[in-house]
Amino acid sequence: APESLMQALEDLDYLAALDNDGNLSEFGIIMSEFPLDPQLSKSLLASCEFECVDEMLTIAAMVTAPSCFLHAPPGTEEIARSRWRRFSHPAGDHCTLISIFNAFKAATANPTQPGNTEKWCREYFLSCSALSMAGMIRAELVEIMKRIELPISEPDFGSEENLLSIKKALLSGYFMHIARDVDGSGNYLMLTHKQVAQLHPFSSYYNSRRIPEWVLFHEFSISEGNSIRVVSEISPHLFAELVPQYYFSNLPPSESKDILQEMIDHLAPVSAKKEEQK
Repeated sequence: APESLMQALEDLDYLAALDNDGNLSEFGIIMSEFPLDPQLSKSLLASCEFECVDEMLTIAAMVTAPSCFLHAPPGTEEIARSRWRRFSHPAGDHCTLISIFNAFKAATANPTQPGNTEKWCREYFLSCSALSMAGMIRAELVEIMKRIELPISEPDFGSEENLLSIKKALLSGYFMHIARDVDGSGNYLMLTHKQVAQLHPFSSYYNSRRIPEWVLFHEFSISEGNSIRVVSEISPHLFAELVPQYYFSNLPPSESKDILQEMIDHLAPVSAKKEEQK
């Protein structure tokens, strides 16, 4: 549909993938080397700047492969949720996916008996085929990174600096996927389309006592009850710092936008001072 095509071009423009003539920019050409959606490709390239490439490669592979969570048989839902909690990361679902992938790789590398990996996956209600596919996708992405001579930083998952870098890389590509809990009960209003969504049941925040106010999400699903999937808490200050002004000015008016505008106005003198110092 023409509307969808125009929206896609607009999104590419926001991601700096197009030049002033509407052709692929130099950055857009590098983005197109990856068999990923543009936002994920942008986040992966941004991770080179923020030195969290190893972690972003894992996130990119995990969200591209089918969901690793199995639908628990009736009556075992609570058991499944308690098993998944072992991998839960306070920073959100993106880091939880890294924890799951790392645990899967450890189980694969140290088989104590034949079929150990499949047994491990069954025990934790995880899909062995989805995790294996994520491993293959990640290996392919590593090969592309090497072919176009992009730096791959050393793994540093878990350090405070690394977690902040991951969020910066994600925000560089997914600044269009931000939502705010408007009533404190998990009703998230998306900044772009002003639709209300709830957390997906597979989210590590689902049914938890602490519901984050501001989140970045990987995708929005109407078919699964207006839910947002793969969600991580973000700081609105970090968003205000990294969001392209051109995109932000085109957002529809809302209370959330007003809050962010105040932060941007507050950051402006600091940015000006930094430029002056440079």
